[in-house]
Amino acid sequence: METIRLDGRVLAGHIQHQLRTEVMNLPHKPHLAVVVVGENPASTLYINMKTKAADIVGIQTSVHTLPAQITTQEIIAFVENLNHDSLIDGILVQLPLPKNIDTNMVIEAIDPKKDADGLTSKNQGGLMTGYPTLLPCTPLGCLRLIQQAKADLGGLNAVVVGRSRLVGRPMAQLLLNENCTVAQAHSYTKNLADLCSRADILVSATGVRGLIKREFVKPGAIVIDVGISKTEEGQIAGDVDSGVWGVAGWLTPVPGGVGPMTVAMLMSNMVNIVKNKS
Repeated sequence: METIRLDGRVLAGHIQHQLRTEVMNLPHKPHLAVVVVGENPASTLYINMKTKAADIVGIQTSVHTLPAQITTQEIIAFVENLNHDSLIDGILVQLPLPKNIDTNMVIEAIDPKKDADGLTSKNQGGLMTGYPTLLPCTPLGCLRLIQQAKADLGGLNAVVVGRSRLVGRPMAQLLLNENCTVAQAHSYTKNLADLCSRADILVSATGVRGLIKREFVKPGAIVIDVGISKTEEGQIAGDVDSGVWGVAGWLTPVPGGVGPMTVAMLMSNMVNIVKNKS
């Protein structure tokens, strides 16, 4: 079987082009504030991707780098100042934060109306209840990729491997909202291969390199690889083993699959924030 490559770069490019037109018709240019704590090469790379995409779309960005030794309360105070700044439309705290920081407390400090990443409990609660809200960027990007393969997902069996607040849990809810029958797998799940092999849609977001083997995948399934890890040679790899090519009907590459779509959905959230103000 020939596996179709779900290219996130191509789709993200189309979305950013559409968003650029929308930004030109907004009452003002959206302004995204990015908060970074400490020096992390991976975070720097992701921030550069986001600011480059923002330039393309026409969104203003300001990057605020805070010292690694900062406390949780000091970050919260900084975020609250951004909440009250009328010139700032959206706020993004770059994750992961240092281990000494309470990430949940920092996320909850963000004004839900400015929550560009869609991670506050109010916005995630809106996702759960069907209330219009800002959606988490990575799961939303995954859904858009899945819909490239099949527009109508109603009645399909979906398995989401991983249950994090950032990806796994909201991903399962998004698929449930699309009328899929959803199973959520995690580190305590028994017979993972058997569960996954019955999925029409398989999303893996664990960061465990090569976890999803050929026998985990139903022939013709849509497979979305969210995982990011590094090989011994320093190459970026995902959760899905290379042997899945030729079994899956559709598969996202790593890199070049979900990552660009996460950034595109961040830009989309920023446009929606300003639209909701109008």
